[in-house]
Amino acid sequence: MVDAGAADLAIGTETSGAFPHLVKLPCFEITRSVVAKADHPILKVKKLTLAEIAAYPIIIYGARHSARPKVMNAFKKAGLKPKISLSAVDADICKTYVELGLGIAILADITIDPVRDTGIRARSARELFESSMVYVTLRSASYVRPYVADFLQIIAPNLTATAIRDAMRASRKQTIERV
Repeated sequence: MVDAGAADLAIGTETSGAFPHLVKLPCFEITRSVVAKADHPILKVKKLTLAEIAAYPIIIYGARHSARPKVMNAFKKAGLKPKISLSAVDADICKTYVELGLGIAILADITIDPVRDTGIRARSARELFESSMVYVTLRSASYVRPYVADFLQIIAPNLTATAIRDAMRASRKQTIERV
C-alpha cells in the first residue's frame, strides 16, 4: 500500500519482501509476556521457563502472524513441543480465550491493558522469546508532512525530523547506486 502510494506510511513488524523504494525506520522493540487467568499456576512459578510454559495448553497467534515463528522457534531450540490449543488472528481474541480458561497465551507486552484486562495477568517472558522490532515504513521519495514527523516522534522519540530526512536520503542514494 505504501509502495503504491495508497498510504503515506505503515507501522508494523517484519515484512516479507524487498521494497527498494521504501525506507524502514526502527521505532521500538516488542517483548513478550505469558498471559493467563488471574489465578493460573503459571503466574506463581518461581522461575518461568519454556518447560513450565509448554506444560499448559497454549493459545498463539495464527500462522500468518510474524510473532508465531519467534515463539515456536524458542520451543524448538529448547527441544520442546508446546501444546497449541488454539490460534487466533490477534491479541484481543487470544486474551478472550485466556479469560475463558482455554489456555495461556504468549503475547506482546503492549497488548495488555491492566484497566481493561481485569480477568487476566501478564508475566514477562522477555528472556525466553525473541523480541520483534516495530518499524515505520515510508516511500523514500515522499515528502513527510510536519504533523507526520510529529506523530512519528511521539511513538519513537529517536525519529526526529532530521533522522527521518537523513534515512530517506540514504535510502534514495542506495536505490540510485543499485541502478
